[in-house]
Amino acid sequence: MQKAYLEITLKVEPANRDAATKVYTTYKEPFLKGIDGALTKELLVRDDDVQVLHCFSSEADAKAYLQSDLFNNDVVVGLKNLLEADPEVRIYAAY
Repeated sequence: MQKAYLEITLKVEPANRDAATKVYTTYKEPFLKGIDGALTKELLVRDDDVQVLHCFSSEADAKAYLQSDLFNNDVVVGLKNLLEADPEVRIYAAY
């Protein structure tokens, strides 16, 4: 089975990291239970930015998530006032 990873890098000021973490925590379970092909979701924090790493059953599932209501109406809306720049979105195939 070929999996795919969706990596979203977010520029978030340290003062806003708790609020960004709350958005991650709020939507982690709905992501895992409600998004087709969702396998895992992890929050990675560094000094420069915050990354959310999602694992899916396929690249098609990762792309579909980016079009989903959960992503666009909940996650994006929850983060929009916390971001310093547009998110960097990458999808990787895992072999």
